[in-house]
Amino acid sequence: MLGTSRAQIEARLDDNEVVLDVGAWASPWPRADWVLDLMPYETRGLYGELEPEAERFSARSWVERDICDHEPWPFEDDRFDFVVCSHTLEDVRDPVWVCHELNRVAKAGYIEVPSRLEEQSFGVHGPWVGWSHHHWLIDVSAESIQFVLKPHMLSGREEFFFPQEFGSRLTDSERVQTMFWEGGFEYRERIFYEPPEMDEYLASLVRARAPARGTRRAGGIRARLRELVPQRPG
Repeated sequence: MLGTSRAQIEARLDDNEVVLDVGAWASPWPRADWVLDLMPYETRGLYGELEPEAERFSARSWVERDICDHEPWPFEDDRFDFVVCSHTLEDVRDPVWVCHELNRVAKAGYIEVPSRLEEQSFGVHGPWVGWSHHHWLIDVSAESIQFVLKPHMLSGREEFFFPQEFGSRLTDSERVQTMFWEGGFEYRERIFYEPPEMDEYLASLVRARAPARGTRRAGGIRARLRELVPQRPG
């Protein structure tokens, strides 16, 4: 979670407010009273050090389940005063269902996902575009979130992605999109029915942002890719 967001959330919460953290296994937030995740409590903390002395949740309030299984989560409506879902929606197979349940079980919350600036940058995770295990490109506004299934051809045309130099210069806040919501938010999957629509969706962001960062076009990306990816003999 972005450090400034964590500080803002902790400052706004009263000690008696009940908090749920969804998809928190890799880096659970100690302030959460409950955690909902596919992975078990005992294996938590893949990313970063744990803060066990500060953890308000416990093994008894860690609910292990598939958050996308289209069965209501085991909490009543408005059970929680606040819910956090940070760097989870881009990973799961049905983020629309997850958003439905976030709206149902909580009165307010915070969402954090990768920005398209990062997800459409070459080299942030390896010799390809974006993060290899993320399924979605996500657009966040003040009151809504939209999901676009990440297309296979994203790495295939240079007008669809930023060169490595661009991605390496992104600040922490530019690498994410955030949403604070209260009383609910809108959510949907955007589907493109014609190839030119998808092409424009991908290329328009790169056209708009790359010149502003003073970054040269990705003319050398294909050569760089050949250097990084082992070539088969013969």
